[in-house]
Amino acid sequence: MPAQRPGGPGRPGGPGGSGGPGRPGGPGGPGRPPGPDGPRGPRGPRPDTTPPAATRPPRRKRTWLRVLVVLAVIVALWAGLLVWAGLSAWGKVRKVDAFPAGDRPGGGKGTNVLLVGSDSRAGMTSAEAKKLRTGGSNVGGGTSRTDSIMLLHVPDSGKPTLISMQRDSWVQIPGHGRNKINSAFSIGGPKLLVQTVEQATGLRVDNYMEIGFGGFAGVVDAVGGVRMCLPEAVNDPYAHINLPKGCQNLQGADALGYVRSRHAFATGDLARAQHQREFLGALMKKVASPANLLVPWRLKSVGESGAQGIAVDQGMSPLRALKIMWTLKGITSGGQSVQVPVADANYYVGGESGVLWDSSRAKKLFDDLNNDRSISVSQ
Repeated sequence: MPAQRPGGPGRPGGPGGSGGPGRPGGPGGPGRPPGPDGPRGPRGPRPDTTPPAATRPPRRKRTWLRVLVVLAVIVALWAGLLVWAGLSAWGKVRKVDAFPAGDRPGGGKGTNVLLVGSDSRAGMTSAEAKKLRTGGSNVGGGTSRTDSIMLLHVPDSGKPTLISMQRDSWVQIPGHGRNKINSAFSIGGPKLLVQTVEQATGLRVDNYMEIGFGGFAGVVDAVGGVRMCLPEAVNDPYAHINLPKGCQNLQGADALGYVRSRHAFATGDLARAQHQREFLGALMKKVASPANLLVPWRLKSVGESGAQGIAVDQGMSPLRALKIMWTLKGITSGGQSVQVPVADANYYVGGESGVLWDSSRAKKLFDDLNNDRSISVSQ
């Protein structure tokens, strides 16, 4: 059988082939256009319905930018409210001229803050004084005395130290002979007290903070009380308290009575000084908790509750006060809490009982602090 020629039946382009009429490739067929320049014209690009990849990242960036802006606004408002709360309380704090003129000790290492708890009823009504069982708003004819005197030493590096100076400590008061250290405040206020402490210790006082009865109790109540674990029951009619042994939450009036009490303890003023340091550390730890410092209305409440009875030196700034409070918070967790070494806790002079310091050991203690050394004096 002769071979078929190209284009014949059964071959592409032939009468029965794939290229014939009605078949793809043939004239009039529905197949591909005859060529790029044929009757259908040039072939164009296919439409792409997929969005360009370059348009997606900006949308994500805009979303994150909005989130960041909202967060920044919230943080700014929160920070602004904290500043407002702090300054609102700070504006009610009394500023006093606390530093004496004339010769003063040279500055040693670290910073020293004199902390004074006075029996001042400043800002209290008679009803409030009665509630706190302090005997009235004008006891002593308006003359204040110091129920507690403490020195906070903040070293340039290392742990802070809180030192109690018993209020009955028998020391030299400049211009007034020897007397109990708390009488310096009664005679000449903060200036004479600072001068007395500097002369007795050789340490330069850099800052001064004082809190009265009302301010102390107000802060305790504002933070919801302070939990203390008492090793023994405390029944002291003079301080108007009768507290059971064990752990308990002390509110303002009971807390004030506890830190003032000395008659219920065998070691008297020494026990009171120890309890004051312990309670102050616990109180500052609660005041400095996030629940109080980071919530504007709580900060305002706590600050204004204490501000009515607080006085600070004129150079004190709100930031400096916050740092001091934060340092006191650390006394209960790593800091040192001591008292001036005592030679005689019942030193009688003129029929009155005082506290006589151990001069050599006390000098060693103050020298260690002034040089930021570890305390080498046993308690």
